[in-house]
Amino acid sequence: MTARFDFYSVAPEATKAMIALEMHCKNSGLPAHLFHLIKLRASIINGCAFCVDMHVKESRADGLSEQWINLVSTWHEATVYSEAERAVLAFTDSLTLVAQTRAPDADYEALRRHFSEADVAKMIMVIGAINVWNRIAVGTRKQHPVDAPAVAA
Repeated sequence: MTARFDFYSVAPEATKAMIALEMHCKNSGLPAHLFHLIKLRASIINGCAFCVDMHVKESRADGLSEQWINLVSTWHEATVYSEAERAVLAFTDSLTLVAQTRAPDADYEALRRHFSEADVAKMIMVIGAINVWNRIAVGTRKQHPVDAPAVAA
């Protein structure tokens, strides 16, 4: 797979607007682990290798466990997530796949058992932002960096 074009150089004003939205989301007060959970889950659903790679590395750098990071793709079966985290994951799935799910009331109600409306609003913005980033990266075939291969001991 080869990159199609560099979105950032072709659309600098759009990039600037997206960065402003990203900074708003990062500074919203949403706990970092939930921010990472949303970013990673939506990127997995959208098949965005660039963003999955980035969000795994950011999650790791912020001290989240390997198991917690690795099981995001199979969260329905995983037991490492709290009830609140599971509600965030379900809501992220619902909004990322909104054309299929129509954002069911059950997912919203599960989220509201743990979070205020203000927190839900923050999550909606983060989910929306990562979905736009995913579409930019997938649509332009943005390439993720390749790390040095691990060497067996």
